Amino acid sequence: MNHQIKSLIQASIDVKKQVLENDQLLQTVAAVVHTIVAAFQKGNSVYFCGNGGSAADAQHLAAEFSGRFYKDRKALPAEALHCNTSYLTAVANDYSFDVIYSRIIDGIGKNGDVLIGLSTSGNSQNIVRAFEQAKAKGMTTIGFTGASGGLLKTSSDFLINIPSSDTPRIQECHMLLGHSICQLVEEQYFG
Repeated sequence: MNHQIKSLIQASIDVKKQVLENDQLLQTVAAVVHTIVAAFQKGNSVYFCGNGGSAADAQHLAAEFSGRFYKDRKALPAEALHCNTSYLTAVANDYSFDVIYSRIIDGIGKNGDVLIGLSTSGNSQNIVRAFEQAKAKGMTTIGFTGASGGLLKTSSDFLINIPSSDTPRIQECHMLLGHSICQLVEEQYFG
């Protein structure tokens, strides 16, 4: 059992080392930090979406902005789009699960807002459609995916594609980089 545990930890470390050595990916993360800071400075909001574990990660990251990360400071306008279960189930039932995020972006998204979508495959239709709607509204789109980027590769203004096809390893790196972004945004926005 110890050998298996060590093997799983090592697999996570190996992907994180690839992230650490990928200068282009790190530059994208830095650009995302600047983009989010600029959006907050202009009074815009940051929205998050995902499915399953990625929905949990999206909600976690939104709370780091709207609650706090390290600093006691004012709340930032950030929200995970799946938290209203009445909305979610009504739209999924009346229309389609594929439009749960695009429909709410159509309703509340504004020019200059940011939409962050977490999808390990990059092919989640509800996130792809949300990105299309966000683009039509003049929003910035940030995709967190696995290695290929999937369909989100072409609709993301910024693509944070983790160099792996293993869902747990991708999600671990999404949270690592997500937390890094939250910390750096907080530091830059609040000084």
